[in-house]
Amino acid sequence: MAERIYDLAVIGGGIVGVAVAHAVGESLPGLSLIVLEKEPGLARHQTGNNSGVIHSGLYYRPGSLKARNCIAGREMLYAFCQEHRLPHERCGKLVVATRESQLPALAELESRGVANGLQGLVRLDAAGIRRQEPHAAGIAALWVPQTGIVDFVAVTEAMASLVRQHGGEIRTSSRVFRIRREGGNFRLSTASGEVRSRFLVVCAGLQADRVARLAGVMPPVRVVPFRGEYYRLRPERRSLVKNLIYPVPDPALPFLGVHFTRMIDGEVEAGPNAVLALKREGYKKSSFSLRDSLETLAWPGFWRMARGYAAIGLQEYYRSFSKRAFVRELRH
Repeated sequence: MAERIYDLAVIGGGIVGVAVAHAVGESLPGLSLIVLEKEPGLARHQTGNNSGVIHSGLYYRPGSLKARNCIAGREMLYAFCQEHRLPHERCGKLVVATRESQLPALAELESRGVANGLQGLVRLDAAGIRRQEPHAAGIAALWVPQTGIVDFVAVTEAMASLVRQHGGEIRTSSRVFRIRREGGNFRLSTASGEVRSRFLVVCAGLQADRVARLAGVMPPVRVVPFRGEYYRLRPERRSLVKNLIYPVPDPALPFLGVHFTRMIDGEVEAGPNAVLALKREGYKKSSFSLRDSLETLAWPGFWRMARGYAAIGLQEYYRSFSKRAFVRELRH
């Protein structure tokens, strides 16, 4: 019996990999495809460890690929959730300035939002902030109605169901440990057996650079893992936050700052900070991988980044071990 050759293999069963498989299966019916996920279930890493925010496109430079992707993707995601009856909410968020020095950055965000086509943006004063979020305080804020919340694991599972309906296969517990070319095809050695495909797409998240190298591609960048840590409000305190409350981000940093996020299950998260992780898929303070740590420390790009953000990195670590400092940042 001849060995099966798939038209397409997708490595990675997070939301990106499954969405790629869904889009291909929908647009090219009859194409044979397989999704390979190393964990026993889908969406076990980045997809299942985020705060579930549907971003509006407020922050990105107008006309940039990031802005266009975020804005188009936002509406496609809302439509997908509505069509498939997935729990979601277009709840909006408040971006709050607490100091005069933040007002220029807030005005820049408003300008970017308008340029990116966000309608219904509202500039609020201190009284307006209290009307929108009675327990928040600031001197000015921007209300962004397009922001929403969703369970991205549920979205991934819904897309996976559609992949199967299109005739695609999703195989879990199938870590790829070798990739080689055989003529015009790829042969993938996985924990669940050999897989052959004509085309290959890698959506391996935190392992993307390593899997790319397995495939013979030498990317000039490397994954340097950072862990975001959250606290959750006690059930009796969840009413303090109606929707989402964000600070005005520091334009010098690649992070949005610690914030409050009401989640689709009713819980409220406070965070995250951003600390250098000593394991790529380590979600606890105690998580450690010698291989991952040595790879990070041996890469010159890490040290170039560290020189620019060393002081901020130390502050993030301090907040990681000091709940009082974390709460103080949330109050600011």
